[in-house]
Amino acid sequence: MMTTTAVLNSVLTCPHCGHTKHEVMPTGACQFFYECDHCKTLLRPKAGDCCVFCSYGSVKCPPIQMQRGCCGA
Repeated sequence: MMTTTAVLNSVLTCPHCGHTKHEVMPTGACQFFYECDHCKTLLRPKAGDCCVFCSYGSVKCPPIQMQRGCCGA
């Protein structure tokens, strides 16, 4: 089922230290890098994911939510 609006808020969780932070996802581009505020680790998407929100967020990125596929594809 296709949603009509995307959720733009997501909670990113650092896989290294467990720090969480609420972030607003960009709608016009995927976010490939994210620096953890706590441990300063530079996060990158896991293999097969298009962005850090798809890998470490509580909500997938807007293009995936809207079933449009990854904006990097």
